[in-house]
Amino acid sequence: MTQTPDPDLHPQFYDGIAGKRLLAWIVDVTLVIVFCLLILPFTAFTGLFFFPFLTLVVGFAYRVATLTSGSATWGMRLMAMELRDHRDRPFDFMTALLHTIGYSLSMTVTIIQVVSAVLICTTARRQSLTDMALGTVPVNRRLSR
Repeated sequence: MTQTPDPDLHPQFYDGIAGKRLLAWIVDVTLVIVFCLLILPFTAFTGLFFFPFLTLVVGFAYRVATLTSGSATWGMRLMAMELRDHRDRPFDFMTALLHTIGYSLSMTVTIIQVVSAVLICTTARRQSLTDMALGTVPVNRRLSR
């Protein structure tokens, strides 16, 4: 059974991942806000009244779709990183959905987000709480597949 790269034997897969995750998150949040702003005219601007909910829904759909299609959000792809499951495979729909649910939960509960941030900075595989629960890991993208 193939497993994710060992950080002691292959540290290059995890080099710089904590910083890349932060930059990817900033790119992704910016993209979701831009998508929501583009959607606003199609709601006759009533979307302004429920903009936080709109960003939640659009962000959720964005994360599931991009993680399913390439095991990375567009921000992660820009940072040359990806997420892999416990067998070192790209995400399928169910893994992307579960990861997004975990991410969304962590974004709504401050203590979970703080714990996740600390784990990302301190664990050898740079895993968040959601990653640990699912057995997923963020890695630098491989040059060839």
